[in-house]
Formats: sequence, structure tokens, C-alpha cells
Amino acid sequence: MSAWTLIRRVGTALITLGALTFAVAGPAGAGSVGDSEPAEAPPGANIWECKPTADHPRPVVLLHGTMSNQNSWDGLSPELAADGYCVFTLNYGQDPTSMMGAMGMYATGDIPTSARQVGAFVGRVLESTGADQVDVVAHSQGGVVARQFLRFEGGANAEHPSQNKVRTLITLGATNHGTTMSGMSELAKRIPPIVGLAEGVAGKASVQQLVDSPVITALNSGGDTLPGIDYTVVASRNDSISTPPEATFLAAGPGATVENLWIQDLCAADHSDHIALATSPTAGYIVRKALDPSFSADPCSGK
Repeated sequence: MSAWTLIRRVGTALITLGALTFAVAGPAGAGSVGDSEPAEAPPGANIWECKPTADHPRPVVLLHGTMSNQNSWDGLSPELAADGYCVFTLNYGQDPTSMMGAMGMYATGDIPTSARQVGAFVGRVLESTGADQVDVVAHSQGGVVARQFLRFEGGANAEHPSQNKVRTLITLGATNHGTTMSGMSELAKRIPPIVGLAEGVAGKASVQQLVDSPVITALNSGGDTLPGIDYTVVASRNDSISTPPEATFLAAGPGATVENLWIQDLCAADHSDHIALATSPTAGYIVRKALDPSFSADPCSGK
């Protein structure tokens, strides 16, 4: 490879990395991404006195995505609380060694470490509410963190599924099988120093979500699912960050159920991209229907 070719490819990688970083970060004040101040819990969430009811016996834990925070759920959280659920959220995975993490953005740090953080939070929720299990709703990286918790950090017991700490996992645009990041994964293979560059800017979690990363490979090496868990997996055909979008879909293994859904198949007018999945009324409808099959509403409006 000539020096000029190398310079050109590195330049392309830098441009791609910058574009993707700011695409994921989004506009500050959007509520889901880009806020540098520690986010407070969204309306309806983290009411630690809340006790589950017979109709909704499991608390719902909401997990945000990369370079995001718990205010991703400012729309969904109060809806679930109004439905009668005990709702809980947290900010996880801040990595101050990366540029974006130093700016106060969460879900930038090591994914296994984030999974342990989520596991501790789930334990606190179970202890506070007296529930045996929780349901989890996760956007983007949150889905990978949730699955990491289930497989490696005590969230599920494959031999005794009745001891699982999670009953239902609903993911929105999760990077379940890694993302090509619009070509970044291929550039990383061809130019290994790009990995260190990406970590320094966007944080370790972004690199760990690339296709064929050690984290993604280990996560899926034993199959996509675990016994005793119901999975609902939501994708958007307009997703340009978790790419290709269909890579989010899971294959059901023994003892698990999986429903893979394109958001546009339920509402053709929903043009949500990756970021908007967390606030899409159609995604909200899918979440509420997955949590409670008796829920009824218009899929496009969620009302």
C-alpha cells in the first residue's frame, strides 16, 4: 500500500468517524443524546416506593443507547407508568478516557463493565420492588448490554430458567450482531490503527459493537437467545447506524421465543431512523404490546 493510499484511507476513516459520532450524538437537547450534564430520571421512572401489581407484576427497566442517557425515555417512561408499571432507568457506561465520554456522554465505556453495572441496578430494582423478575426495554447498544448481562453477568440461568432475572427483552435497533457502521468495520480491518482512533474519540463501546468484534463474537457464540426469555426485536429500514438493519434480528434457540419486527410493517408512515426509534410512537406501541398482549391501540399513534 502506497503512502498516499494510506493517507487517503485514514482521511476517509476520520471523516466517517466524525460523521458517525455526530450522527449518533445528535442535537443537544434532543433528550436522548448529546446532553453533557448528568440526566435526571425521566417522568414516571425511579419511584422506588413503587410496588408491582397483579396486572403488571414485573418492573420495567429501560436501557439507553450509545452516547445517550436515560432521558431517551422521556416519552415512553410516563406512558408505561400511566399503564401501571413500575419503571426504572439509569445512566450507564461513562468512559472519561474518550473524547465523547469526557464530554459527559454515557454508554461509551466497556460493554462487559456496563453489563455488570446494569446487573447491579437490576438487583436493586428487584430488592426494592420485591419482584422476582424484570422486563427490559433497550435501545441500540442497550440491547447488547442487556444480552451481555443475561449471558455472562448472572441475568439468566440456562439450566434453571425459572431463576432468570429477566422475563422479557425488547430491543430497538440493537447492534445484536454488530454493525458495519457504514463501512467503519471494514476500514478497521484494513487499517488497524483506526480502532485506537475510534476508541479515543467515541469510546470503547463503539468499537466493541463493530461486526466481528471480540465482544459481539463471544456474545453470539452460544446462540442468540437464552431459555425462558421472550425477545421482541424491532428494526427500522431507515437505520443507518445499526447496519445492516436486519442484523439486529435474533434466531430463537431452545426455550426462548423471538418476534422480529420491521417498524414500517406496522406503520408504513413511520420513517424513524436509528435515533428516533427510542421516541417513535410505533415503537412505543410495540413495546407496550410485548409487555402486555392485551394492550390495544393504533400502531402509528400508539393511542
